[in-house]
Amino acid sequence: MPLTRRQIFRRRRIVFFSALAVVLTLVGYLATTGLAPVPSEAAALTQPAALTQAAAQPDWPGFGSSAIGAVGFPGVLGSSGAAESVPIASVTKTVTALVVLDAKPLAGGDPGPDITFTDADVAIYYDVIAENGSVAPVVAGMVLTERQALEAMLLPSANNYALSLAVWAYGSLDAYLAAAKGWLAKNGLDDTVVADTSGLSTSSRSSPADLVEIGKLAVTDPALASIVSEPSAKLPVIGAVKNTNKLLGRYGVDGIKTGTTDEAGACLLFSTDLKVGDRTVTLVGVVLGGATHGDVNRAVAALITTAKAGFREVTLTEKGRAFGSYATAWGQESSAVASRAASALVWSDTPVSGVATARALALGTRKDTVGSVEFRVGDRTVSVPLVLDRTISDPGPAWRFSHPGELNADG
Repeated sequence: MPLTRRQIFRRRRIVFFSALAVVLTLVGYLATTGLAPVPSEAAALTQPAALTQAAAQPDWPGFGSSAIGAVGFPGVLGSSGAAESVPIASVTKTVTALVVLDAKPLAGGDPGPDITFTDADVAIYYDVIAENGSVAPVVAGMVLTERQALEAMLLPSANNYALSLAVWAYGSLDAYLAAAKGWLAKNGLDDTVVADTSGLSTSSRSSPADLVEIGKLAVTDPALASIVSEPSAKLPVIGAVKNTNKLLGRYGVDGIKTGTTDEAGACLLFSTDLKVGDRTVTLVGVVLGGATHGDVNRAVAALITTAKAGFREVTLTEKGRAFGSYATAWGQESSAVASRAASALVWSDTPVSGVATARALALGTRKDTVGSVEFRVGDRTVSVPLVLDRTISDPGPAWRFSHPGELNADG
């Protein structure tokens, strides 16, 4: 029986809508696979190996107490002998200089303000002589710049100029001592006490560890560092003065202060610049309680020579070193590499370790930052970014349409 018009129309509708459904399904499939995000890939990481080096073996003096440190390195690097506070003689004048400069700072080689010396300063001169302390001449009415007065105090170690400078800066000895106490506390120098400006008093005391920190403060003050490195100076009225530090200029020594009393013995707070690879490290140390300054100088020379061998420049990573790799499902590969070289100056057997991290990645352009490697050097951290060494691009429609399962895995 022939189909009726209604039946024909119904069948045509079924065919049409079935075809439309197929077309829409196909369009949806193509749209989904063409626009869906590609799967992210985790990086396969290679962790840096821990670095080890031999412990330093400084040649410590066989007397008194000693310690060494370095600018940029926390605390002391090593010590020998008793750690408690002891009399420090004229090394005290380093504190006096720093506290005076705290109130009356000098910029580098500037002369600073003029100081007119009076009868009161002449009286101080005679009082110091009566105490059998070291002095430099002073005349009422004479004028020195602040820098020249510091040279008179530090180079020939003149006790009278230590007191005159403190009174000039703070108005009185008591005011200076109060300021010095506050300055020591502010700088965490809890083992140091100053009872006078020169160190003639046995109550002016410090520990080797504190003296290393005081030395670091001295060498990082441009004006003070330049003064203590002078072998001599020619001053108005006073004339030529020589530095009491006989080790100056030998073994790179460029400071800082000698000291000698019966109670303290011979003492030297010293500094020197050491060349380690491409870097320079400023070593600061102290030797206390020597029988003579000759003994102290020989001990310092041996200590500097052997301490230098304890510093090493360690390569943490070269630029371009791979710490991770990516391999995509569509066959592309890229590495997470160090964006720059990094090295560290280390002392002795300071532990060095590292941890690399990188994020999961779907697509990325060459030089995109994808993570970092964090190196722990003692208590310091050195961070180096990790970047892609090759672009990871979209796989394209052919792979997308043939791998719908991989696309849907993230979706």
